[in-house]
Amino acid sequence: MDTLIIAAACYVVVNIIAFLVYGRDKRQAENGAWRTPEKTLIIAAFLGPFGAYAGMQKFRHKTQKLKFKLVPFFLVLHCGAIIWFGIILFSV
Repeated sequence: MDTLIIAAACYVVVNIIAFLVYGRDKRQAENGAWRTPEKTLIIAAFLGPFGAYAGMQKFRHKTQKLKFKLVPFFLVLHCGAIIWFGIILFSV
C-alpha cells in the first residue's frame, strides 16, 4: 500500500510540474522571452495531463493550436488507466 501512496504522490507532482510548465511558457510568451519547445509541452501533457489541461485553461495558453487538442485525449487516457488500475488493485 505504501508503494501506491508513493506512486500517487509522484503522479500529483508530475501534474503540478506540467501546470507550472504551461504557466511559465505563457509568461515567457507575454514577455517576448525564450519559450518552452512545443515538444516539451506535449510531453508534459502526456505525463501530467490534468496539470497541463488546468494550465491551458487557467493561463489561456495553447488552446487554439491543433496539436494541443491532444491534451484532452491524454486526459481521457489517464482517466481510463486510473480506473483500470483501480479495478485491478481493489478487486483482489
